[in-house]
Amino acid sequence: MKAVVCKAWGPAESLVMEDRPALEAAPGQVVLSVKAANVKFSDNLIIQNKYQTKPELPFIPGGEVSGVVKAVGAGVEGWKVGDRVSAQSPSGGYAEEVSVAPENLSAIPDSIDFAGAAGLTSTYGTAYYALIDRGELKSGETLLVLGASGGVGLAAVEIGKALGAKVIACASSEEKLAVCREHGADATINYATEDMRARVKEITKGKGLDVVYDPVGGDYSELALRDMAWGGRFLVIGFAAGPIPKISLNLPLIKGCSIVGVWVGAMSKRNPEKRRAMSAEIWKLYAAGKLKPHVWGTYPLEKAADALNAIAARKVAGKVVLTVA
Repeated sequence: MKAVVCKAWGPAESLVMEDRPALEAAPGQVVLSVKAANVKFSDNLIIQNKYQTKPELPFIPGGEVSGVVKAVGAGVEGWKVGDRVSAQSPSGGYAEEVSVAPENLSAIPDSIDFAGAAGLTSTYGTAYYALIDRGELKSGETLLVLGASGGVGLAAVEIGKALGAKVIACASSEEKLAVCREHGADATINYATEDMRARVKEITKGKGLDVVYDPVGGDYSELALRDMAWGGRFLVIGFAAGPIPKISLNLPLIKGCSIVGVWVGAMSKRNPEKRRAMSAEIWKLYAAGKLKPHVWGTYPLEKAADALNAIAARKVAGKVVLTVA
C-alpha cells in the first residue's frame, strides 16, 4: 500500500511517500480501505513536534478517515467486509489502508460521500462537546465563533443554529463569511477590516456574548472575552493563530464568566461510551439535514503537503480531504 510518512520533524514538504506491505487484520482490529482522509490544522503541528501528543518517528499522519472495511480480525463483532465506515485513529490515516479498533468505527449512510464523511464525527464532535457539554449553550443565547470558516468553526456555526442560538461568525475575508452565512450564521464580522468589539456591541445591543467558541487564540481571544455577558462561557478549543494568549484573570472576575477548556480527544479516551453516544447524536443531526459538511478541496494522497499548506496559509473555508482512488 502507499502511505505518506513523517520520518523527521519538519514542515509538510518533509513528508515522504512510501510503498509499504498491505495490512492484515490483527485480533481485535479492523482494516479499512481508505477512501478519504481528513486533513486538520493540528496535523501540521504534529509533524513539526509542536502538538500536545507526540507520536514516535517514523509515523503516518492522519487520524480521521472514511472508507470500506477490508478485513476483520478475530474476536471482532458487528462489522463485516464491505461496510461503509468512518474511523478515528491516533495516526495512520494518510495511507491506502489503516488498522483501527472497532470501537472507533461509525457506520456511514449511503447519502453521504466519503469526502464528506471523513472526520465528520470528530470535527462536529468537537463543536458538539464544546457547545452542549462544556458550554451548556441554550436556545436564544448568543454564540460568537472565532475562526468560523474553518472545519471546527463551521461545525460550531451549524450546531449552534441547531441548538437555537443566535450565531455570530468571525472570519478574515468576505468569501469565508459568505460560507458561514450559507451554513446558518445570523451575523458576521470580518475581523481583518472591522472593529470586532464595536460590531459585537452593535449586534448584541450591548448585552454581550453568552458563549465564545475559540479555536484561534492570539489577539482575538481577549477581545472576545471583554465582550462576555454576565455568566458567559468562554470555550478554549485551540490556537490556530499560533500564539497562546495570556489572559488577565480580572476579566472573568468582573464579567462573572467562566473560561472552559475543551479537548474532545482526551474526553474520548477517558469516556468512550460518551464519545459513542455523542457520535450517534451527530449522525441524527446529519440525517435531519441540520449538518452539511463543507468540503473546500480534495487532494490526491501524493499531494498531502499541498493540502497541509493550504490549511496553514488559511486559505480554507470548511475542510480539506485527501482522496484515495
